[in-house]
Formats: sequence, C-alpha cells, structure tokens
Amino acid sequence: MKTINKTCTETLREAWDGTTRIVRHALRRLERMPWPSLLVVCVMLALLVTVLPLALTLFVLFLLVKLVAGALGGSRHRPQRPDHAHQNGQ
Repeated sequence: MKTINKTCTETLREAWDGTTRIVRHALRRLERMPWPSLLVVCVMLALLVTVLPLALTLFVLFLLVKLVAGALGGSRHRPQRPDHAHQNGQ
C-alpha cells in the first residue's frame, strides 16, 4: 500500500529528481538541435526574458496611474445641458 504522508526531505528529493530529469532532457534536446534552430531558440529566449518583464511592468505602471487619476477625481465627462431649456420650461 502506498503511503500518502511524506516527510519534507522526501518531497524535496522528489522535486529535485524531477527538476534534474527535466534539465537533462532539455540539454539532450539542445545537443541534437542544428545551429540555425539553436540560434532562433536563443533569440526567442532573450526576447522573452527582456520584453515580457518590461511589458508587465509598463502595464502595472499605467494601471496604477489610471487608478490614482480616478481616485483623485480626474476629468469626468458629464453631459452639458443648456440652461435656457430649463428656464423656458421646455
């Protein structure tokens, strides 16, 4: 019968084994890749590492600016009614 209660060290060992298995598999795949596709993978990884955090940071920054502007009562568009229509009873 399989035990469902594992110790912390068993869980960490299992996670370590899984991680090393994934890294070894990735290294074997990289060794078998031809140079042009390896170059494409490197460029895509560099773009992912540089552009994605920049995009997320700018999104959060603009979101915070919008929230602060809304909290401070930024320009709200209200429909302007002409005053003479109310004075004439229309």
